[in-house]
Amino acid sequence: MAPAGEVDVNGCDGDEGEADAIANASLLAGFSESAEIKALLASLPDLHEDSVSRETGTERFLVIMDRYQEQPHLLDSHLEWMLNMLLKLIRDEKSPPLLVHLGFKFLYIISKVRGYKTFMQLFPHEVADMQPVLDLLCRQDPKDTETWETRYMLLLWLSMTCLIPFDLSRLDGHLNSEPGLNREPIMDRILAVAKTYLRVSDKSRDAASVLVSKFVTRPDVKQKRLGDFLDWTLTTISQASDLTMEGTVTLDGALQSLAQLFKHGKREDFLQYAPTVLQCLDQKKIAESSLAMLRKLGVKVVQRLGLTFLKPRLAKWRYQRGSRSLAVNLAQSTAAGKVLDAKPELESGSREEDYDIPEEVENVIEQLLGGLKDKETIVRWSAAKGIGRVTGRLPKELADEVVGSVLDCFSFQETDNAWHGGCLALAELGRRGLLLPSRLSDVVPVILKALTYDEKRGACSLGSNVRDAACYVCWAFARAYDPSELKPYVNQIASALVITAIFDRNVTCRKAASAAFQENVGRQGTFPHGIDILTAADYFAVGNLNNCYLTISVYIAGFEEYTKPMIDHLVSRKINHWDGVIRDLATKALHNLTPQAPDYMAKTVVPQLLSMATGMDLHGRHGAILACAEITHALYKVGAESNRPVTDLLSSDSIQGLKGIHQKTSKTYICVLLTIYAFAEVLIELLFNHCVWICSLQEAAVSALAALCEEYYQLQPGVADTHMQEQLVSQYLAALRSPEVLTRCGCALALGSLPRFMIHSKLQQVILDSLQEACRMTQKEGFAEARRDAATAMARVCVTAGVCAQGSPDSAVCEKNVTAVYEALLDCMNDYITDSRGDVGAWVRAAAMTGLLDLTLQVAGSAPELLSPAICQRMMCCLAQQAAEKIDRYRAHAGSVFLQLLHSTQPVVPHIPHREELLSIFPPHSAESLNWNAASQAFPHVSQLLRLPVYQYHTLLGLAVSVGGLTETTVRYSSHSLFEHLKGIQQDSAALLQFGDTLLRIFRDNLHNDRVSVPFLKMLDQILANNLLFLLSLCKEEIKKSKDIQKLRSCVAVYCGLILFQGDVRKKILVQLMMLLCHPFPVIRKATASQVYEMLLTYDDVIDAAVLDDVMTVLSDTNWESDLTTVRSHRNQLCDWLGVPRPTVLAKVIQ
Repeated sequence: MAPAGEVDVNGCDGDEGEADAIANASLLAGFSESAEIKALLASLPDLHEDSVSRETGTERFLVIMDRYQEQPHLLDSHLEWMLNMLLKLIRDEKSPPLLVHLGFKFLYIISKVRGYKTFMQLFPHEVADMQPVLDLLCRQDPKDTETWETRYMLLLWLSMTCLIPFDLSRLDGHLNSEPGLNREPIMDRILAVAKTYLRVSDKSRDAASVLVSKFVTRPDVKQKRLGDFLDWTLTTISQASDLTMEGTVTLDGALQSLAQLFKHGKREDFLQYAPTVLQCLDQKKIAESSLAMLRKLGVKVVQRLGLTFLKPRLAKWRYQRGSRSLAVNLAQSTAAGKVLDAKPELESGSREEDYDIPEEVENVIEQLLGGLKDKETIVRWSAAKGIGRVTGRLPKELADEVVGSVLDCFSFQETDNAWHGGCLALAELGRRGLLLPSRLSDVVPVILKALTYDEKRGACSLGSNVRDAACYVCWAFARAYDPSELKPYVNQIASALVITAIFDRNVTCRKAASAAFQENVGRQGTFPHGIDILTAADYFAVGNLNNCYLTISVYIAGFEEYTKPMIDHLVSRKINHWDGVIRDLATKALHNLTPQAPDYMAKTVVPQLLSMATGMDLHGRHGAILACAEITHALYKVGAESNRPVTDLLSSDSIQGLKGIHQKTSKTYICVLLTIYAFAEVLIELLFNHCVWICSLQEAAVSALAALCEEYYQLQPGVADTHMQEQLVSQYLAALRSPEVLTRCGCALALGSLPRFMIHSKLQQVILDSLQEACRMTQKEGFAEARRDAATAMARVCVTAGVCAQGSPDSAVCEKNVTAVYEALLDCMNDYITDSRGDVGAWVRAAAMTGLLDLTLQVAGSAPELLSPAICQRMMCCLAQQAAEKIDRYRAHAGSVFLQLLHSTQPVVPHIPHREELLSIFPPHSAESLNWNAASQAFPHVSQLLRLPVYQYHTLLGLAVSVGGLTETTVRYSSHSLFEHLKGIQQDSAALLQFGDTLLRIFRDNLHNDRVSVPFLKMLDQILANNLLFLLSLCKEEIKKSKDIQKLRSCVAVYCGLILFQGDVRKKILVQLMMLLCHPFPVIRKATASQVYEMLLTYDDVIDAAVLDDVMTVLSDTNWESDLTTVRSHRNQLCDWLGVPRPTVLAKVIQ
């Protein structure tokens, strides 16, 4: 709420005297790792030298300390001994610099967790500590990025030593100056250090500002150096530019130091300088800087200046609720009167009218009000706290003017930033008692608006921070006001918080509203049914959006105080929401809430929705039509309980309005079909005019059509109205031949959704024949979606009609039509049509696979004799092909269908070829763990199907597309699996022959089919290259240590013949030939040179043309029968020209 991480509705801001109970499952009981930490700190001298040990130890220390970020107080009793252990290492003169820096790093980690304000107070701050700390700090390098923790902690330590109650000049008198040198006084040294570190870019700058606040406010220093330091600071601010990195850092340090000085310094010391500082800031125009941090610091300085201008006082006019203890409030809930605030009054003897307000205060307040509208949350939050602090020192009339100016932020002409800042300011004013009850009549309405603030911007919305801050205001009001003051607004606030807690889109806002509601229930005790609602809508229950809309809302609506506000909010704010999910949930919530207030829904809400359904807002029209459908459906259920038709609950105007929706809305609003579903009795005639295009736009209409038929087109159970059946089916069948693809899709899905009695007597002659025709690829350029939906519809129709082996083909799937159905679906498995969207045929293949699964399980369970071996073989082979192809999603779908058919036991699918072998490849127990989407898992299993003759053709066809594809992982794993199979059959000549024949068949069957032929050729190239490498290794092994001249000559000829293959094969061949040029037998060297010469004449692409003449000259002119030393030098030169590595002579190992 408000700025994230700074204020929470479960916590206080420091002024409250109690600690709230926080439910946290990971609540820690104490510092349980103290022994481990003690051992770790003791081991620092041993581990600091090894970088790995040092980093490991630091990381472990950081992990342990971070556990206490949310409960740092648990460390308090252990801070002193940890500090002493580390300071002992740091103060030891024998400690190397690396160990000292490590000690300070550990100190920084502790201070980060516990907070520097608490931790720095434990540093020793005696007179003897100042000089060593200052000297050590002066020896540090401000630019060393590795040791900034050391400088940070030294500055904090020095800040504490500055608190010694002695004049610093006394320390100067005891310095032993060297002869001829004038030593700088400690006061000047410390100021110089502070100025230096106010300009650095690391966190030491923050510590330097703390040092300034402690040091410059000392009595002796402020008397001598305060004016000069402020002059230096203002000069620095005037000269620095926020357009450069250096200038930004300088401004940051200067502003931090000013904020700290005016916060901790005495008013009488700084009042004379405040106007000058304010004037400097006005001239610098910090508020216009592009950097949020500078703007925040500017606001902090301005609010501190405002507090300096105003005398410290506790406004006598402020609202005093009394005791803030929850226990006391509950104990005195029945007692009359108030408990007076026990806080002491400041300036009780002075009169407010005698106190003149400096004119600079107006400038301060104006800047703070401007800060409330800043674009960054941290600036707005700082400005809000400043408004609260400054207003607390103003007279009642001026404070009321400030409240009025804050309320101006809630104009709808203002941005969400102004609304958020205004909420934060109101919360601060209320929490401090500065928002008098007389102003609640103005404040509560704007807070209620802020709780529902939502502004659309592009593809998202703004306002979640405003709603969150508004919840913070409600939380603050619960603590600030007596229940009697808020009593007139209780119902409004309670309803608004409940609505936000269950209907807000943002989970943070829902939880914030729930916490604020809980706070009001506990503090005020006047919220209707507060405890009951908190039980259902607690902080954690509201985390689930669906649960909020559909479950919690129904329970809360059972309390009449909340019913109508919740319904009105859904109608006015949620059914026209920009997010379609929220619109959908809102309409479902209205459906669930209808039984709570049926008359209100029928007489008030439905007429409102009808007017919205014909409005200009696109989202509003959509939501209104959906809401009409849901509410009328709910009213139908309500009427059915008392045997009343829904038309009795609605007025005639509402009925006519529902009938006329379709005439005033565009086809996009297909949700009107849901209205037709709920109002079929009165809108039945609309079906034939509009269901065609409605079905084509949303599948929700399909379920509505099925329900409509079930409800109104049966003369008796299972018997259709033949007239309506004929009219409905014939209209959809005619539209299957429409030139519009969406119309085809919609009508196909509509046919597939028809109940069984509507299909009876029309299955074969009318429906199946038309759907089979729609599945055929008649045009290459389109209708993929129509074929997909036709395949889906055909399977649905068959499953709906049922299976009867000897039945009529017009009433059930039987022996006369089952073959045609399977052929149509299996033909869809060969749909590889592509267009600008890619492989759109994959949609058809996926639908066919799903249809085959559903149909096969239905047939196998009812009449397995209809499944012939030919059908089962073709089906499994087609699935195997799809399971070997390159698209992960469709490969996974095919693999899933394949395994479901294979492993099905109830029923068992008959005639699956090689069932036993398949079960060994795909065991049932490991099928679920097989990830078909992962190429590394899928292809090693699929490639095993190549061993089965029935599956070899289709599996290899699918692998060809994958091996020759473009995706690296698919190519790598598919090719590896294929080559592993080839290695396994190298010794089996029959298997190799069969594999080669299958390759030729695939190539022959797919000539001029680029989808297959191009990747097939790539696969063939990889197979040849892979096997040639194997051939080379065999040749190398064959001639190893051979002395057979003929064998060696033949191998040289083989090498030269294989040179035509490029890539790695050619490179390896050249290496072998270069080795043979230095063979121990001169005759082999000469024969090799001759054949290489002839090879280069034949294949001119083997080497670069620039060196071809040189290579040919060396080959022809060199006497290859001379000694090896001479020959080897020429051979090495050839290796360099050919781009292959020079062979090296292996030394003989003497054993």
